Amino acid sequence: MQLGLIGLGKMGGNMAERLLLGGHQVVGFDFNAEAVARLTAAGNLGVSSLEDLARNLKGRKAIWIMVPQGDPVDETIARLLPLLNPGDILIDGGNSNYKDTMRRHKEVTAKGFAYVDVGTSGGVWGLKEGYSMMIGGDKEPVEYLSPIFEALAPGKDKGWGHVGPGGAGHFVKMVHNGIEYGLMQAYAEGFTILEKKEEFALNLPQISEIWRYGSVVRSWLLDLTSDALAGNPNLDGLQAYVVDSGEGRWTVFEAIDLNVSAPVITESVIRRIRSREENNFTDRMLAIMRNAFGGHAVKKG
Repeated sequence: MQLGLIGLGKMGGNMAERLLLGGHQVVGFDFNAEAVARLTAAGNLGVSSLEDLARNLKGRKAIWIMVPQGDPVDETIARLLPLLNPGDILIDGGNSNYKDTMRRHKEVTAKGFAYVDVGTSGGVWGLKEGYSMMIGGDKEPVEYLSPIFEALAPGKDKGWGHVGPGGAGHFVKMVHNGIEYGLMQAYAEGFTILEKKEEFALNLPQISEIWRYGSVVRSWLLDLTSDALAGNPNLDGLQAYVVDSGEGRWTVFEAIDLNVSAPVITESVIRRIRSREENNFTDRMLAIMRNAFGGHAVKKG
């Protein structure tokens, strides 16, 4: 099966390579000419415009969009629709807000095309390990695309599934990322406690390796953490600045809307935001209040 792919960054490029290994040709476009050239050199077909992409797809077109969420998705869809035939499929494999996806699904299907949302997890390791895919949309196009999902997934019947109607895939991926935030925060706090117990001179890479086998806290995230600690046990050269893609925030908003208590995920999002504040005002306010009511010392400078 052919697949059009828009967005040939690290993840998109790896997806294209995995699909080629599975016998599926990718016709890819990116504004980065070097990324297009790499795609062609790897055995797929890189093109220089969306028009060329559509022209080189034979039969029923299926085009996977891997661009940043928000306006870039809407702009890409608007440029693609005049190039499609009835029944062709657009796939949003990025981290779109599920509410935007529900709107797009309604708009695109009303014009005679199919729209599928694929919450995709796996990052830079997807080429080797396969991708986890949470898929939303109508049954027929999802079944049509099943050979693509089987090639990208860790196994033919593992790591992917049709979870619901348009928007459901991105909703499940949103919650997945919220959980990921909480897991990361728990690991970070635990290893910090270990690091602060100076009298034991604990070896963090060693402990992470112990936990990887047989422990109830073992996970792929811990595997990656252990590798990172082995290469840089003191985290030298790193700043305490953590970005977020937005999905953790959306998960918190959704929890509030649904009257679901989600304190761990909420706090993990807040901690990420706080990591970006140098000499942040909040902590200085706490210090001056402690000084005011209890005479506790404050550090100046």
